[in-house]
Amino acid sequence: MSPVFAGVLQLLALVAALALAYRPLGDYMAKVYSSERHYRPEKWIYKAIGANPSAEMRWPAYLRGVLAFSAVSVLFLYALQRAQGILPGSLGFSAIDPDQAFNTAASFVANTNWQSYAGEQAMGHVVQTGGLAVQNFVSAAVGMAVAVALVRGFARSRTGELGNFWSDLVRGVFRILLPISVIGAVILVACGAIQNFAGIHEVGQFMGGSRQWNGGAVASQEVIKELGTNGGGYFNANSAHPFENPSPFSNLFEIFLILVIPFALTRTFGRMVGSLRQGYAILATMATIWLAFTALMMWTEFAHHGPAFEVAGGAMEGKETRFGIGASAIFSVATTLTSTGAVNSFHSSFTGLGGGIQLLGMQLGEIAPGGVGSGLYGMLIMAIIAVFIAGLMVGRTPEYLGKKIGTRQIKLAACYILITPALVLCFTAAAMALPTPGNSMANPGAHGFSEILYAYTSGANNNGSAFAGLNADTQWFNSTIGLAMLLGRFLPMVFVLALAGSLAEQKPVPETAGTLRTDKPLYTGLLVGTILIITGLTYFPALALGPLAEGLAS
Repeated sequence: MSPVFAGVLQLLALVAALALAYRPLGDYMAKVYSSERHYRPEKWIYKAIGANPSAEMRWPAYLRGVLAFSAVSVLFLYALQRAQGILPGSLGFSAIDPDQAFNTAASFVANTNWQSYAGEQAMGHVVQTGGLAVQNFVSAAVGMAVAVALVRGFARSRTGELGNFWSDLVRGVFRILLPISVIGAVILVACGAIQNFAGIHEVGQFMGGSRQWNGGAVASQEVIKELGTNGGGYFNANSAHPFENPSPFSNLFEIFLILVIPFALTRTFGRMVGSLRQGYAILATMATIWLAFTALMMWTEFAHHGPAFEVAGGAMEGKETRFGIGASAIFSVATTLTSTGAVNSFHSSFTGLGGGIQLLGMQLGEIAPGGVGSGLYGMLIMAIIAVFIAGLMVGRTPEYLGKKIGTRQIKLAACYILITPALVLCFTAAAMALPTPGNSMANPGAHGFSEILYAYTSGANNNGSAFAGLNADTQWFNSTIGLAMLLGRFLPMVFVLALAGSLAEQKPVPETAGTLRTDKPLYTGLLVGTILIITGLTYFPALALGPLAEGLAS
């Protein structure tokens, strides 16, 4: 079987699995967030934190809940890392340095999981399981809660109430993420991923000598890092490590975990707004971009440019032979089109154009299908922009899902789409202008610029993957990428929740003959075009200096 045919078969199997899970999971999540029932364990949590889960919140109160919970999470995770040297199960590792502890705390709370350290050489069992794994659950649930609040903004009228943040957070963890993670962890253990609390021990190597390895609760952390589109890894090699990702089947299963909730949330959206066709339109937009990017990535990596590529069957540098080019390309696109920093190959070793596809995937805003929650609310912001553009073309006040898109709504949407590019481009410019950050680049020229651009794109978009040639474990990068992650996560949420509140206060506008049908293929095409044009106008100059220049020169 040729490598190209094998890659296509894996893609078809993945699409089939996602299609089978789409309806039941989407409907189930809609029921979870629409239910008025509170289970007994959930009531214990509400009582412990002093929250009333039945009290409706307007958007400022909902936002205060998001920010307060996240601030406490950052402080807790920072303190846990700084105290690692005196904690049980530390495996002899000392406390994490202040700048790296801040970077890691910001990273995991922001659902980014950027890691400027080697996991198995820095973090003990308590920090890994009690700190990082816990944040994988709750940071994902925060994103889902904000997305659901925006959906309620479209679904409700003549009220500013968006639900209850604490209820949405707890339900997201205990009714959605935790049950799927338990099943997924069992599957990964059956595939060969490890799950233990073993200490450091010597392991013999095939070519002679030995190396120290430590065990860990890897399978349980691996499943939620993918399911919650968190990223990161227990080991420095991430999902290329056989303890995390043992086989081609586990690799395909992990890609499925990355994509299943973001895609299924479009059905949840359709259910909650009372129109499944609207959910299908958003799904079609996401799927079109994802499939196009996957096809382009497979083409660039399978293209033969000289005898070495012909002998290897494609660009095999930096890729695991047990996965091959096809599976690596699919994984790469899945992780950069969602807010998942997991990698099963070295992104820096992809072809120049392949690295450009990875960068562009993140720069779209990771909305195809995007992170859990963040992908949906990012796509809905783009849907509002597309409706506004269509309204300008025909001279009509734009409407979306029965809500008028007026001055306030478009200003909030514009702020949302501008904040992340501003963070990426400003921090990249500062890093290239100052001498100290430039010393961290292993490669000069276009590829070195791509490394810097990729780092801040990954951080500000809450992705977490990296080009491996950059030494990011410095005070400059730990501090500035940490700031980019926090600002890139929570400033957009401010605009999303303010937009949700303004939409919920409106009364519904009846559909007329002049209303743009947003559940038709024409609108899907308009939405895809809007996304690509906005991103292209924003990032094309920077991409031209990095991956495009490198790709055209090779």
